[in-house]
Amino acid sequence: MKLAILSRSLRCYSTRRLREAAVDQGHDVKVLNTLRFTIDLREKAPDLYFRSKPLSHYDAILPRIGASITYYGAAVVRQFEQMDVYTPNTANGIIGSRDKLRALQILSRHDLGIPHTTFVRDRSDVLPAIERIGGAPVIIKILEGTQGVGVILAETTKVAEAIIETLQTAKQNVLIQRFVKESKGRDVRAFVIGDSVVAAMRRTAQGEEFRSNVHRGGSVEALTLDSAYQDTAVRAAQILGLRVAGVDMLEGKDGPQVMEVNSSPGLEGIERATNLDIAGAVVEYISNQVKFPEIDLRQRLTVSKGYGVADVLIPEGSQLVDQTIEGSGLRERDVVVLNLHRGTSVISNPKGTRVIEAGDRLLCYGKLDSMRDMIPAKQRKKRKVRAEQLDPNAEPSTEAPRS
Repeated sequence: MKLAILSRSLRCYSTRRLREAAVDQGHDVKVLNTLRFTIDLREKAPDLYFRSKPLSHYDAILPRIGASITYYGAAVVRQFEQMDVYTPNTANGIIGSRDKLRALQILSRHDLGIPHTTFVRDRSDVLPAIERIGGAPVIIKILEGTQGVGVILAETTKVAEAIIETLQTAKQNVLIQRFVKESKGRDVRAFVIGDSVVAAMRRTAQGEEFRSNVHRGGSVEALTLDSAYQDTAVRAAQILGLRVAGVDMLEGKDGPQVMEVNSSPGLEGIERATNLDIAGAVVEYISNQVKFPEIDLRQRLTVSKGYGVADVLIPEGSQLVDQTIEGSGLRERDVVVLNLHRGTSVISNPKGTRVIEAGDRLLCYGKLDSMRDMIPAKQRKKRKVRAEQLDPNAEPSTEAPRS
């Protein structure tokens, strides 16, 4: 395999280890400075130049895109994608995970633990937002900080207001996040490769510092995660389109809370804590994918007119409830069930004898008109706002909600 590691620093631990691992496994590997690429766009011929010379063919790339060059780095990765070069982390995955707000927005629609977070712009909305997530203390984060930079613990509401006003004056967009007290100064890093957690560590802050990042002096220890934490880490990475990721989680009283998903996770802390060859596992995964690549169904199966992929939620009262897949008539309507999601379980290529239940999500490929008929017309969610929510002294409202 001919592999390109996209990195601006050959000397940093992670890049060096990945290169060593690739050489040890007999691969042809080069470390290429991401900023020295030129993207060349012509009809039917997406191409790349490196140091102003035509780029030779590569089987795969491994992006190590720093926060300061996210936009350009993602554009280079996207160009490799257009040239059918394999990457474990897509450009969309890198961009989506790098922006903390965007990542939480994507994760929030799934059955996945995340700290209650709010995003405000107008000063008058700050106090209500803080109260809505449980009041001070709160965590304030700038959207694209890394290694603990731009993460502040505000002990009181007044302090939080002052910090947010200062950051917004400096044209920084900030998140306000519930402070998970039971996990103060401690978090979990799970290293995900493909559909598995290959290593995990607990990071603990030193002294009065609440940020546990290794770059801030945090100590690390190897950790064996239970299935709930492993499943959460893998799902978070995959939802964001990443096959190699570091998933940071808080140990909340109700289970794992995904704090952040890193598309370029560092190797130094976790390799030293676990004594595992994680760099070797990353390179081996990429090599296996080059030999037998996964296919993005949504891109590949929409080539026939009128056909596509859809994720169908089966509601209460659907005619499909209590029917087997085989007896549901879906096949006769030119619809094939590829995956069945039930709660936190995913059943791939479910048998025809599998009974469909209310609340199941079916990943289907087939005739779009047939799949549209499976989905009831969307109704606007009615949201009843009680008078006492607006005025604590008001009498409870008995008025029916307006549509």
